[in-house]
Amino acid sequence: MTIITIDTGTTNTRVCAWQDGTLLAEAARSAGVRDTAITGSTATLMQGVSDAVQEVKQKAGIPRDAKVIYLSAGMITSNVGLCEIPHLVAPAGLKELAEGMTPAHLPEISDEPIWFVPGIRNHKDAVSLDNVEQMDMMRGEETEAIGVLSSLDIRGPALIILPGSHSKFVKIDAQNRIEGCVTTMGGELLEVITRHTILASSLQHQFATDIDSPSLLQGARQCLQTGLSRTCFSVRVLDMFASLSLNQKANVLLGAVLQDDLQAVKNSRAFDCPPDTHIVVCGKEVLKFAFATLIDHDPWFNGKITVAPENKSLSAEGLLALAKRKNII
Repeated sequence: MTIITIDTGTTNTRVCAWQDGTLLAEAARSAGVRDTAITGSTATLMQGVSDAVQEVKQKAGIPRDAKVIYLSAGMITSNVGLCEIPHLVAPAGLKELAEGMTPAHLPEISDEPIWFVPGIRNHKDAVSLDNVEQMDMMRGEETEAIGVLSSLDIRGPALIILPGSHSKFVKIDAQNRIEGCVTTMGGELLEVITRHTILASSLQHQFATDIDSPSLLQGARQCLQTGLSRTCFSVRVLDMFASLSLNQKANVLLGAVLQDDLQAVKNSRAFDCPPDTHIVVCGKEVLKFAFATLIDHDPWFNGKITVAPENKSLSAEGLLALAKRKNII
């Protein structure tokens, strides 16, 4: 059985071809829903997805007339995507997401229907200034979370950390359903502060390349004491008057930004995250080990910490698990 998975985000699309659970080929395009938001047209996104699909079929040697099952998740189901599907309301898990999968015919991409996975929102209440912090939503991360639960055999309650430009903290309840999420702009802030502020010269536009625990933890401690903005400026002070390496200074900033994210998890009303919650940290090596180090040294957290092995196909893992539940494959 040949399967093609499509994962579209804000700026990029990743397509993979699978045969009986084995990855045959992959392709990517710098096309995402941001293109639609900027131009008001889905043409660029449609062309990018189509090109990536054709490339992956060619790389995998899939015959033109072969029957292929197409599965897709991410921002592609948003109002600036290719197939808008309303969010499900949490709690929602494997069963609810599979039931919510919707087929659509997009002949520009394939003659076969494409099955799309809906996103999840925290609640269905009207949002106001009083309750806005309790509301959050995801498109794509729900599928990655299912991939984490499936590939690592995780049982809730648990908190899955998915670092990125917009980091997602996804709470899993005792029934292995997604209870809700908290989103931060941590990755985007790190990018902007490192490359587009006065700290660009102190850090030479570079992020931490590996974990330096003393520097990372000092950044986190100072953020707790004097706040994120003050700690950021301390990186410039260290550059001018201390003898720290570039990586050490970058770790101070990284510790501050990630600690600010963890404070959001501790204090948010979007979900309940007791200190003994099992934490599962995913993502790129530096980010996931930085999060794991901060959590391990934070007396507030006392639950198990699992650092997930590197897996670039969490979305695909989730899509395959959902398709099996839906009896598509």
